[in-house]
Amino acid sequence: MTGRPRVREDLTAAAISLFLAQGYDETTVDEIAEAAGVARRTFFRYFRTKDDAVFPDHDDCLKRVQDLLAAADPRSPALAALREAAHLVLAMYADDPATAVRRYELTRRVEPLREREITATNRYQRVFTEFLHRRAAAPGPGTGPGTGGQAGLRDEVAAATVVAAHNHVLRQWLRAGGSDDAHARLDAALDAIEAMLDQWLDGEHPDRADPVGEDVVVVAVRRGVPMWRVVREIEAATGGA
Repeated sequence: MTGRPRVREDLTAAAISLFLAQGYDETTVDEIAEAAGVARRTFFRYFRTKDDAVFPDHDDCLKRVQDLLAAADPRSPALAALREAAHLVLAMYADDPATAVRRYELTRRVEPLREREITATNRYQRVFTEFLHRRAAAPGPGTGPGTGGQAGLRDEVAAATVVAAHNHVLRQWLRAGGSDDAHARLDAALDAIEAMLDQWLDGEHPDRADPVGEDVVVVAVRRGVPMWRVVREIEAATGGA
């Protein structure tokens, strides 16, 4: 690999290595640039701050997710589009397992970086929710009754569920050293919730047999509990980490 992608990756690798070796606060942009073999001004062609150097390009990925969902076939199940989008996000990490594992180690140590990763995750959830709102509001088969009230709640919870499945899979994969197929893990997780979400998002399917032998999890929360806590309760109830 040559050109801009190679320089960007070298800067990211240098930043993560230095942060892990000598500390996040103790590391300067000049040191990162020197370790990557480039000038300080070159660093700022790729990143605004040293924080930016740690993370994959979420802005670019978010734009690709938005484009993918905007182009999704309205006749296909909503979850099929969300599944493809979730795999697109996962690929940012799975395409470079070694860097992803080291980044995870770093974000577990440095709270500001961990909080930034959470913020990035919330952006994807918002895009997923907006896609479901549009799908519900559009005329045609399998659409819902708009985006207010229960329909709006449905979209919020469905988007949060897909994001929670993605994040659970990503964490488990990273903790395992990134040594197996993350995409296969994600498919298995989404398969486990597909029957529920398919029926909820795309209307009733009377010709679909009810699942037999499936576990049913009921989580009770107080009114006004934030969505992130609801997701955490779901993960805890289903054995998520």
